[in-house]
Amino acid sequence: MTLERLERIRVRLSDEGLDWLLVSGPENRRYLSGFTGSSGYLLISQEEALLATDFRYFQQVQEQAPAYTLAKMQGGTVESLASILQQYVAEGARLGFEAEHLTVALYEKLRGAVAAAQWVPTQGLVENLRAVKEPGEIQAIRRAVALADEVLEAILPTLRPGMTEKEVAWRLESAMRERGAEKVSFDLIVASGPNGAKPHAVTSDRPLGKGEPIVIDMGCVVDGYCSDLTRTIVLGEPDGRFRDLYDLVLRAQRAAEEGIRPGMTGREADALAREVIDAAGYKEEFGHSLGHGVGLEVHELPRLSALAEEPLQEGMVFTVEPGVYIPGWGGIRIEDMAVLQRDGVEVLTACTKDPVVPV
Repeated sequence: MTLERLERIRVRLSDEGLDWLLVSGPENRRYLSGFTGSSGYLLISQEEALLATDFRYFQQVQEQAPAYTLAKMQGGTVESLASILQQYVAEGARLGFEAEHLTVALYEKLRGAVAAAQWVPTQGLVENLRAVKEPGEIQAIRRAVALADEVLEAILPTLRPGMTEKEVAWRLESAMRERGAEKVSFDLIVASGPNGAKPHAVTSDRPLGKGEPIVIDMGCVVDGYCSDLTRTIVLGEPDGRFRDLYDLVLRAQRAAEEGIRPGMTGREADALAREVIDAAGYKEEFGHSLGHGVGLEVHELPRLSALAEEPLQEGMVFTVEPGVYIPGWGGIRIEDMAVLQRDGVEVLTACTKDPVVPV
């Protein structure tokens, strides 16, 4: 797998006219090498594949990244990384670096030390490869999705009015870890009542109320890959407003999941759900994009938004998460994860969409 990915990134280097690529993004480093350590850099050319890191990870590199030559960084210092670059990157060579990951401070130090090279900023070289998932990646994502589904199904019947948002979030996180999750894929969101009107609310000490909307946004990491799941629930019987808005958001999600096809742009996919919500008079209350890619990161390519003109491809994994948010009242968001197959979307998320939790 690593060798195949190396060959693919080398094709990209050739297309971009680059002699070398310095990879500093953690997820990109893991994707191309298999190395899961928290510190290190890849230096790749058509002939070489180096993994530069410090003493803490020497053995780990040998175990996880046999396709790479270990380049030992003494103490993990900038000077030692610069020395490795000086050793391998010839004068005048075009050295690509990840502009979205390398800090300005580190770039300036390295460029000063390796001034003979032509430093070329790059964006998305590895991320675009990661956007289309391999079968093994999809299997890992399926496991992460299934674990989150299982946990939410188990915790929902235990919820009661008076519990705080933080208490619910901790129950969810604990249950995911107990079932084998490496970690949560982001800070969990439990947003009750008016807090749910903020799409990325911060979980608080607010107690859950009976009959109000409660947005739960959660996910976990399994084998390095993330899941992302949102359900909106109500403790006890909901009122008519909740039922109407919930039905609207659910119809918008179904329209997208039934209509997305390979070759469609992210903008066109987004429009499938947005048109349903706009037609109901809630255009201004659906202000975020329909979805985003999920993999080694919980937010990555592709984008399903009104600004995304890139075509969706078979093998891409993404969320489908329309929402409606009413300040002072709350919000409704329903989020599934899906993989794009040749004939359309396969929804991976199986957690219940029945919003009513009896109390």
